Amino acid sequence: MKGFMIQGTGSDVGKSLIVTALCRILVNDGVKVAPYKSQNMSNNSYVTKDGSEIGRAQGIQAEAAKTEASVWMNPILLKPQSDRNSEVVLLGKVHKTLSGKGYRETFYERGLEVIQESLQELSKKYDFLIMEGAGSPVEMNLKDRELVNMKVAEMADVPVFLAADIDRGGVFASIIGTLELFTEEERKRVKGILINKFRGDFHLFQDGITFLEERTGIPVLGVLPYISNHMIDREDSLSIHEFRSLKKTGELEIAVIQLPYASNISDIEPFLHEEDVTLRFVRDASEWGKPDAVIIPGTKSTIRDLQYLRQAGLVERIVSFAREGGFVTGICGGYQILGKTLVDVEGTDTGSAGLEEDGLGLIDAVTHFQKEKKTIRAFGTYHHQIGLCEEENIEGYEIHLGDTVISDSASSPLFIFENKREEGYYGDSGRIIGTYLHHLFHNDGWRNLWLNRIRDHIGLPQKARVDVGALKEVRYERLAEEMEKYLDIDRIKKIINDWEYEHEDH
Repeated sequence: MKGFMIQGTGSDVGKSLIVTALCRILVNDGVKVAPYKSQNMSNNSYVTKDGSEIGRAQGIQAEAAKTEASVWMNPILLKPQSDRNSEVVLLGKVHKTLSGKGYRETFYERGLEVIQESLQELSKKYDFLIMEGAGSPVEMNLKDRELVNMKVAEMADVPVFLAADIDRGGVFASIIGTLELFTEEERKRVKGILINKFRGDFHLFQDGITFLEERTGIPVLGVLPYISNHMIDREDSLSIHEFRSLKKTGELEIAVIQLPYASNISDIEPFLHEEDVTLRFVRDASEWGKPDAVIIPGTKSTIRDLQYLRQAGLVERIVSFAREGGFVTGICGGYQILGKTLVDVEGTDTGSAGLEEDGLGLIDAVTHFQKEKKTIRAFGTYHHQIGLCEEENIEGYEIHLGDTVISDSASSPLFIFENKREEGYYGDSGRIIGTYLHHLFHNDGWRNLWLNRIRDHIGLPQKARVDVGALKEVRYERLAEEMEKYLDIDRIKKIINDWEYEHEDH
């Protein structure tokens, strides 16, 4: 299949963003292109149109490529549940939970099969594949059974471009060291180098380019700028560090509880577009401060994160804040945490069947963790009982193992979805909100309504809604335009065409 793979000298060098930009660049050039990452490890996932679960990065890359995301673009997704175990999502559905050792010893052959199958399926629909590796391709203790870097490039028979992050320092050592650890055959597959996250005057790096090309014999195909606040959805919890580094001085402060196993943290990104809002991540009681609202995000391990909140002194802080009239919203695992009791019926959340844990008790509800995970796209409106505009459409997606049953008859469901399904919790005139709906705050009308109630409560002026949804296409186009300025696209195309000619049957 025609295409190439972006590998990195390490984790978080910007591979996903580069692939996203290249997807938009090539589709704008008339190429029918698809993103591909054989194995992803992330708790920030994306639900496809048919209700399957893949890595969020590949869903975003599909949007950039102007195509519908599918399980073939990310056939294997690993969702960490603890330091040792991960849930294995295979072709969009939960396969089983395995330890790192168990995964390497029992899953490798099945992994190769599904990777081969996914490559064949994508080749039927697309002309071009932009592949993404993971971490470093030269982790020598893992390399013999890896399913995401050079082994996959070999299976697809595509050239590799090696990306490195100059912002973290040590760029020359990371590039040359990676190349030195490749086998001779692997090194022959590397046809280009990309320097990412460059700050300052590009002309000052010309000597660096010369050194790398002379030392390695491999062309530098681009020195890409550090793009801050690009607003493209992040892939995983590494993005929390990016959020924490943002300096905003908005008058309305939202405390986001930083859970160890936080998932789908992209739920809060729309607030970055609200000029008067500051997001602040809180890890323990000492960081509580004086928030105007609190959000408890989703989590891949609800009970463990609830136990963490108790140890960190945050349970008391959140409960007191709510009792004093504060605004608290829990999404997915955060919704479960707000309830009275959590019961791990099947052991799917903790590994201990029948384990019970007391929640925060802000919602009179019990959550039972079952064996089967729900992954669905959801569309609906506000529930008529909460007295809001019923014509406002709501959409998002649900990914959860738990079923939450609310026993407080005085409260109202938050939404009513297709087939008249009621969902969520709306209590205390909207001060306490719980829902399984990820991307809740990506709905501009809901976000604006929620923020305006907080603004009114703390004496700030009301604001008009910010149309974040309409900005998505603009963000993809701007990213592509910016990256294209610094990429040698003509040379990249020539390398790919030459590779295809040299490796096809004559």
